[in-house]
Amino acid sequence: MPELSNQFLSMEIIAVGIITLLAVISPGPDFAMVTRIALARGRRAGVLCAIGIGSGVSVHLTYTLIGLGVVFASNVWVLNSLRYLGAGYLIWLGMSALWPDIRVIFGRRRHLKNVNVRVTTMSNAPKPDQNRNNADRHAFWTGFACNALNPKTMLFIVSLFSQVISPNTPILQEIGYGFYIAACHMIWFALVAIALTLPAVQPRMAAIKTWIERAVGLCLAGLGIKLMAS
Repeated sequence: MPELSNQFLSMEIIAVGIITLLAVISPGPDFAMVTRIALARGRRAGVLCAIGIGSGVSVHLTYTLIGLGVVFASNVWVLNSLRYLGAGYLIWLGMSALWPDIRVIFGRRRHLKNVNVRVTTMSNAPKPDQNRNNADRHAFWTGFACNALNPKTMLFIVSLFSQVISPNTPILQEIGYGFYIAACHMIWFALVAIALTLPAVQPRMAAIKTWIERAVGLCLAGLGIKLMAS
């Protein structure tokens, strides 16, 4: 019996490892988000977005580990609420990437309107370090929200813990699985951000960066519309 138990445990670990890797590397909103942020804001922002994506998984892991995952997944209004929130967020992100010129125009109008005020308050302007911290936080929370509001991530986590992982698995081991899943997200998408910002890749990306960002925006908006209509 102990041998069968150990064999089953080994099979469970292998299954969780393979299924998680396949789910993480499959293209989706997370990949599009990291691509956009890494190309638009650089490697640091892309890696922070990846950390945010991994941290966003912890939301679904937490309520699944305390036994609420199946309840949420079987509740229509919870799924629909998460679906609409996630779809709306993806559409908003996609639209903001598709029409960056609109933001520039509005930014210029605000600048012209408040130019005198800004001149008189230069001493109170944010410092470069403060601007960088704000940009870092924005990159992290963008990635976090992208995964925390993704109903497909919710269903993946619930399905994994209810159908692949045995009910007899110790809670500490389940928590270990959770850390592994979050770490896989962080590491994979951090590698994507690093690869897109390599010195050898940057010159090629610079010429088409705007078009890539808009293509990613179209992808995000399309995923949002598909999610809302599904």
